[in-house]
Amino acid sequence: MSYTLLPGTRAPVRVWTDPATIEADAARQLRNIGTLPWVDGVAVMPDVHFGKGATVGSVIAMRQALAPAAVGVDIGCGMSAVRTNLSDADLPDDLGPLRRAIESAIPVGFNAHDEAVDPHRIHGLPTAGWAEFWKGFGALTADVGGLEPRASRQLGSLGGGNHFIEVCVEQGGPDAGRVWLMLHSGSRNIGKELAERHIRVARGLPHNADLPDRDLAVFVSGTPEMDAYRRDLSWAQQYAARNRAIMLALLCRVLREAVAHVRYDEPISCHHNYVAEETYGGVDLLVTRKGAIRAGRGDLGIIPGSMGTGSYIVRGLGNDDAYNSASHGAGRRMSRTKAKKTFTVDDLAEQTAGVECRKDAGVVDEIPGAYKDLGAVIAEQADLVEVVAHLKQVVCVKG
Repeated sequence: MSYTLLPGTRAPVRVWTDPATIEADAARQLRNIGTLPWVDGVAVMPDVHFGKGATVGSVIAMRQALAPAAVGVDIGCGMSAVRTNLSDADLPDDLGPLRRAIESAIPVGFNAHDEAVDPHRIHGLPTAGWAEFWKGFGALTADVGGLEPRASRQLGSLGGGNHFIEVCVEQGGPDAGRVWLMLHSGSRNIGKELAERHIRVARGLPHNADLPDRDLAVFVSGTPEMDAYRRDLSWAQQYAARNRAIMLALLCRVLREAVAHVRYDEPISCHHNYVAEETYGGVDLLVTRKGAIRAGRGDLGIIPGSMGTGSYIVRGLGNDDAYNSASHGAGRRMSRTKAKKTFTVDDLAEQTAGVECRKDAGVVDEIPGAYKDLGAVIAEQADLVEVVAHLKQVVCVKG
């Protein structure tokens, strides 16, 4: 489908789903964004839903301004995936030991490594730039200095919520049965701490006093506050990318120990909570993607569903109306609280049948039924991406 304009906004808010299906709170957030004087335009992805601070599934293009809440607290959150030479027949018949090996190698939930991971000791992990990256910690907002030990031990860890690690099998086509590895994570606690500090600073600035929603408070280019945020944002985005790189390397090592003849293609990686400098119509813009991936022409991306419905590898079509973007997943159709009240552990077991994963009360809020239909979400963005591969998980690790 092509987009529909959301009525009642100053800047164009282009929507890649039926506007009538957008929940009222999310529609209100989008209209508030569209009233901001700095906004050039907004692209709304088909996985759109209400989010803390700003709408998940929104792409906001601003002139000389940034709203830190529109990036979110998990700065640099994103996906990584790698295709192997294996077929599903090469995997062990019992996938339980493989899941436990992954959970042993990669801390999940609030856990961290006992000691900081040495990247030089992980086979296949690029080691360039690590020393310079860590030197950057000392230049971050001053009051996070005491968090460096925790940040160093959390590098290479999954976290909780909708973050996951999966072993997947390609569905259909000439490569049906091909095994992929995939994971979803971000900048862990340090990203959250940095984001929350900057959001508080932005809310207190005089030019944000009369906004329709204080969560949309912005920093303006050429100010010390903007410079400080851009510095910390850039570092946290690097942290998130390196976090995923370490986990993917550890995950590859686990599979190699289970199936010795495995080989790996070049990984695919993409942020979906971040800021980029991009130019549209000859205008230089700061493009914030919160729950959206870049989908420039030829860009490879990853659009996951839920812990029972699989994922898609996609290639961007370069649609400027969407600021070269696409959805970051299926998107929630109900809140975590509502999901816990609606579904049971038995429902979770039924909806994740055939997947080696947790099936307990601690992950009921991640049940597939709490998410939108992934196939429909993909269909609604046919002018944004083309499907490269459809994957279905056989192992799913969650915190």
